[in-house]
Amino acid sequence: MSASLPRWLSSRPPSAAVEITARRVTVAVVARQGGSRVVSAHASEPLPPGAVEPGLNASNVHDPAALTAAIRAALEKVSPRPRRVGLVLPDSVAKLSLVRFDKIPARAQDLDQLIRWQIRKAAPFKIEDAQLSWVPGSVIPGGGREYVVTVARRDIVESYERACERAGAYAGIVDLASVNLINAVLAGHAGSADAADWMLVHVAFDYSTLAVVRGTDLIFFRSRAAERDEDLTDLVHQTAMYHEDRLGGGGFSRVVLAGASSSRGAEEGERLRRSLEERVGTRIEPLDFRGTVALRDRIVAGPELLDSLAPSIGVILREQVA
Repeated sequence: MSASLPRWLSSRPPSAAVEITARRVTVAVVARQGGSRVVSAHASEPLPPGAVEPGLNASNVHDPAALTAAIRAALEKVSPRPRRVGLVLPDSVAKLSLVRFDKIPARAQDLDQLIRWQIRKAAPFKIEDAQLSWVPGSVIPGGGREYVVTVARRDIVESYERACERAGAYAGIVDLASVNLINAVLAGHAGSADAADWMLVHVAFDYSTLAVVRGTDLIFFRSRAAERDEDLTDLVHQTAMYHEDRLGGGGFSRVVLAGASSSRGAEEGERLRRSLEERVGTRIEPLDFRGTVALRDRIVAGPELLDSLAPSIGVILREQVA
């Protein structure tokens, strides 16, 4: 994974991942076959309506037993049954910010305190009750730097972790869906010297996220509640204009759409892709991780499956992005 993207726990990457959304639990396992990586198994289990309601500052897991049962059922469908997993959560459970400092303290401890002081002003809960992670981002000319900071209520993150533990899996890594979609894209370009800017458009069940990446540095991130397609296309267009006017961009090398098919169905996802393409005036490509991780021959790779597996694939690959 790029050092410019956030993590909550640093440890060796897992070979399996669990993604939890408001509607379902998805499990993916990646194995080595010769010199290649393949999705060796995957499973998905639906969640009862209202069992999980992702949010930044309110209880998320309303039916712990149902969530635990869904995770357990999905894990039991893959073999070998994973005991250690990466856990992928909706973007809406955390606040991801880009924090800029013109001067950087010499001591890491002082920098950490400075970041916490800055985030304290914007967080809708006490920073003492938060789980906070930060990593270096873009270098600013003159000695400054931007930092990618993720903050979430500790009790909310722990409610998801407990459900995994009760289902028999330890979450060694916890991260956000869009961050790992970025990981999945970057993994396909590992070792590339291309520093061109590109945009991710992530359409989930209950929110949408736009992210702009320069090389491997995240330079823009915005997540908001689900909205009409017309509003989303306008927001994508506005982001493209902001990128050109305020971020020194000269257009995107690519625009990647993720999640539309799994959250809306393949037909509606394709309709949205075409609508975005017309509004932005550039090709919109669906996220396809198969250049990095193959699917076994017996797995039918429809757009809904690719969308649903991509966040889990991203968290598994995160440590292997150059």
